[in-house]
Amino acid sequence: MIELMKRIAWPAGVGLAGIAVYAVLQVTKPSPSPSFEPPAAPSVVVVPAVRATARPIVVAYGEVRPSVRTQLVAQVGGKITSIAPAFIEGGRFASGEVLLTIEATDYRAAVDERSARVAAASVDLEQALADADVARKQLLGQENPSPLALKKPQVARAEAALKASETALALAETNLERTRLSLPFTGRVESQSADLGQYVNPGKVLGSVFGTDKAEVRVALTHSQLSALGVPIGFHGGPQGGLPTTLSATLGGTLHQWQGQLNRLDAAIDPATRTLYGTVSIDDPYGTTNRSRAMPLAVGLYVEAEIEGRPLVDAVQMVAEGLRAGSEVFVLNGEGLLEVRQIDVVHRNRNTVMVSAGIEAGDQIIVSAIRNPINGMRLEAIETTGVSEATTDRRLVDDNEV
Repeated sequence: MIELMKRIAWPAGVGLAGIAVYAVLQVTKPSPSPSFEPPAAPSVVVVPAVRATARPIVVAYGEVRPSVRTQLVAQVGGKITSIAPAFIEGGRFASGEVLLTIEATDYRAAVDERSARVAAASVDLEQALADADVARKQLLGQENPSPLALKKPQVARAEAALKASETALALAETNLERTRLSLPFTGRVESQSADLGQYVNPGKVLGSVFGTDKAEVRVALTHSQLSALGVPIGFHGGPQGGLPTTLSATLGGTLHQWQGQLNRLDAAIDPATRTLYGTVSIDDPYGTTNRSRAMPLAVGLYVEAEIEGRPLVDAVQMVAEGLRAGSEVFVLNGEGLLEVRQIDVVHRNRNTVMVSAGIEAGDQIIVSAIRNPINGMRLEAIETTGVSEATTDRRLVDDNEV
């Protein structure tokens, strides 16, 4: 029995001794000094704004159309006696070149007849004037002779007859000229519907042509693009010229370019699209002066137009990643605090934003995302590229993706 109690008491004693030692250590251990560390400020990436002089480039699209497109119409009737080789689809003609002639026999005869009538009327007038001169001499001593006695009505009738004859002659000569169809501009034939020997009546459409002295492209511009161009609604280039424009299109895997000018804007906004249309003019589109390669600016071609706006002098430029919704930017001020600012955007593209108010050159623009941003919260910059007080003259292309 005693031996059993010894076996039980020994482990119990060891356990009680361990508990006592643990209790003594807990009572005698030193207490740690309290530490209050502020939470770490979120780290953000910043890019400084720069001061720059740049020329915005607005990108728009449109279809090439001729400045003059008309139908060739017969003004007199008759049989077609000749057709110029240029009067075929795609043919090129010069200003004043005769494209088609109508049989002129009847019209030459009419001219000869009217010429004879003019000659006869001239003789009648001379006779009336001579009779009036004789009557005036005979009635020289008579008091208040009547106009009829002085042959004045006869002279007036002869003068009217001569004028009518001359008018008829002029009309006959005009009709004779109309047997030779030509146009007062250089152009191309779009369609032709006349055959040699065909009889045509006045008003018959013989073909469709367009001028090649100048081509136009109508482009639609948004309000922001109009602001970037720096010209008002209803703008007209006038003698000073319009805004330089580069037209481009890819044909057969090759990029072709042509030079033109945005020389006018419409005076009204399209109510359906809420856009404003402008007109780009290109001189000599089928020549070689305004193109980089031997490819004409064909009518009907769909092209991209890069329009150079007015230079933005001394404007502030920032990276596009820093622009937030509602035209807001996050700025890290000199004290390391967040400032939420509203800016006025003049022009923007995929990479840069031109600003007229809201930030200054050298402001640190935050480009990284911030969770739950609060005006005045403390931040830490992890990337800074230095002060940005630079002036550059470069093109800011609007890629129409913003």
